Amino acid sequence: MSAAYLAPRLDGSAVEFDIRNETNEIWRAGDGFGIGYQVFDAETGTLIVDGPRVTPERDVKPGETAHVRLEVEAPQGDTYTIVSAMREHVAWYWERGWPFLLLETAERLRVTTAGELRRARLWRSIGRAFVYPWRTIWRNRSLIRTMTRRDVLGRYRGSFGGSFWTVFSPMLLMLTYFFVFGVVLDSKIPGDPSRSAFALYYLAGMLPWLAFSEAVGRSPSVMWEHRNFVKKLVFAVETLPVNLVSAGLVTECVAVVLFCILLLALGRTFPAAIAWLPLLLIPQVLFTAGLSWFLAGLGVFFRDLGQILGFLLTIWFFATPICYPENQVPHAAAALLSKNPIYVLVRGYRAILLEHHAPAFGPLWKLWLLSAIVFVLGHAWFYKLRKSFADLM
Repeated sequence: MSAAYLAPRLDGSAVEFDIRNETNEIWRAGDGFGIGYQVFDAETGTLIVDGPRVTPERDVKPGETAHVRLEVEAPQGDTYTIVSAMREHVAWYWERGWPFLLLETAERLRVTTAGELRRARLWRSIGRAFVYPWRTIWRNRSLIRTMTRRDVLGRYRGSFGGSFWTVFSPMLLMLTYFFVFGVVLDSKIPGDPSRSAFALYYLAGMLPWLAFSEAVGRSPSVMWEHRNFVKKLVFAVETLPVNLVSAGLVTECVAVVLFCILLLALGRTFPAAIAWLPLLLIPQVLFTAGLSWFLAGLGVFFRDLGQILGFLLTIWFFATPICYPENQVPHAAAALLSKNPIYVLVRGYRAILLEHHAPAFGPLWKLWLLSAIVFVLGHAWFYKLRKSFADLM
């Protein structure tokens, strides 16, 4: 039981229609019955304007019809207007599932229900979730390129080595871990006990970890590092985590070049299978960007997240067979290890650079699916929280 809106039309700034009582009650103005309008933000559904009401000229009995003319505020920008029957201090009947008039633009008026509106908003939200991340990156590609270059070159500005630390830093980190596991612990890989074989095995596994850990590790604090952009300027803040991913990718590209040089220096052949590398780089970037967006948004609310994440990344690193052979993983943990997306990347890099073949398709398509989901959800999370950033900084 509800109301029916007959022949609705727009007349300048007014909505005009007939409303039929399809309930078992009499609509009386003295009981607070009326017709009014509300204006909402289209993106968040927040009430912006609670407009005036009009009451029928007479009591409307069940089955009877009353003519209504209501001056309304036309939607402007990302807003919409709802015209609905209501009862003062009781309810807006559109919230109880009654049909209502929806004014989406100054020219478009239609009858709908709250359920249909929610479904339409859900589909729009899903569409935006898939489109907005790519649109953000594409529209701000020049800004991302400039910020990435400034981040990479400015990180070591004023130091003696300057931009050469972009090469030295990952190299020293990899040499440190190799010394501990390859020299001190004397780790070996099955089938080739030489130290050079372990070095290549270890370094191939470090390549995806370098870019991933650099971006993810810095993401909880990136909004605080650029708080002036967030508070004082009209700035696409969602590009800041993307800058970290791009900077990490630059570091990895340098490391891949160094790795290939090392292969040739040790008498190995250049891996022609490196042409398969984009199959790993794309899901790696998507997964890293989605996680960076999520952590960047969460880091605004929890300042301790950076310290906690550093500990978690250390556990993640040693839970992935990067600096030790895969055959040393306990059999009971092997099934859990296969769910680790970084492990899939590590195995893929070793397949391409050391074994000269494409990565296994089974784990790869699951990695693509997981990365796409994390990418979309991470951006949606950040997009939802970003309006609160300026108030918290």
